[in-house]
Amino acid sequence: MEEIILEFEELEILRPKKRWKLYFVVLTEHPTDKDKWILTTIPNESHGVIQLKPRAENKIYFEPQDAVGANGLFVLDRNMPESRRIKVRVFLRHSRENARNAGQILSDVESALGEEAFGQVTNLLGRTNPWLVIGKEAVQKVGKILSNIKDRDFGLITMDEEFGPEFENQSELDRMNNFSTGDARLVWSWATRNKS
Repeated sequence: MEEIILEFEELEILRPKKRWKLYFVVLTEHPTDKDKWILTTIPNESHGVIQLKPRAENKIYFEPQDAVGANGLFVLDRNMPESRRIKVRVFLRHSRENARNAGQILSDVESALGEEAFGQVTNLLGRTNPWLVIGKEAVQKVGKILSNIKDRDFGLITMDEEFGPEFENQSELDRMNNFSTGDARLVWSWATRNKS
């Protein structure tokens, strides 16, 4: 069985401010239920943020944390769908607080979605952190819900991919795009491996 892995490699803030407390909100299709999506935050510790200080020049090169074989910030690992299509949305946010409770963000989204949210689960897509399960119709509402959290919004990147024969000749595909506000740029990579 072929697996597909997503990692973030590099983040650059294209604004003059030099101190940032950042986190990602990741939204992707549920790996087994085609009518649902799942949502999590990275980092996912109770009060995790990615700190950028002036000496970093508004750029961070992600180092592997605990995922075996990772080259950057591990985001997800899942079986390659039969369609070879993956849908992922990533929001970047700057916390206006000294710490951001990631669990509270999931709870806020769950509460705002009401019956369109199906609770939190763990151990999905190679991560032990909590994921909020939502209906696929609710995906379009997530951005508006996040805008009600009083953090700076750097916008969204859509990372949808339909993989062809690319991995026959290379082990990793690098991608880069700006977030929708134009104030930040992300480099990410897709890689495959065969699960034994």
